Amino acid sequence: MDTQLPLLPPFTEETARRKVRSAEDGWNSRDPVKVSLAYTVDSVWRNRAEFISGREAIIAFLTRKWAREFNYRLIKELWAYKENRIAVRFAYEWHDDSGSWFRSYGNENWEFDENGLMRRRLASINDLSIHESGRRYHWPLGRRPDGHPGLADLGF
Repeated sequence: MDTQLPLLPPFTEETARRKVRSAEDGWNSRDPVKVSLAYTVDSVWRNRAEFISGREAIIAFLTRKWAREFNYRLIKELWAYKENRIAVRFAYEWHDDSGSWFRSYGNENWEFDENGLMRRRLASINDLSIHESGRRYHWPLGRRPDGHPGLADLGF
């Protein structure tokens, strides 16, 4: 049985870091339904130039995303936190259906409700074409191993 307390605002540095890692783990599962449960039913997103509202739209968006971003591996890092807000930076690696590899870099601003569910996610993301030999994320698909370097350790 999990005896950890829920990760509720107002956040401390420790709970903010755990919230970020929990989000990373969820996204690395590439399970749209599981990921959507971390958001309020009426959550509002801006993802690049796309505006999304509600869990059903989140599920549809993530289903489309992971149908075209193969071998997706993500690392998130806490940037800042205050009360019910967290800012993160992230990078993920993936390839398209032609085998071209990319590293996508970005920043997210998150706002949570009193139950710890994310009600707002604002994401700015840029894609960089990389050679497969330039990949830095080589763990098996799924959760990043605890000992794997984070973004700062990788020089990102």
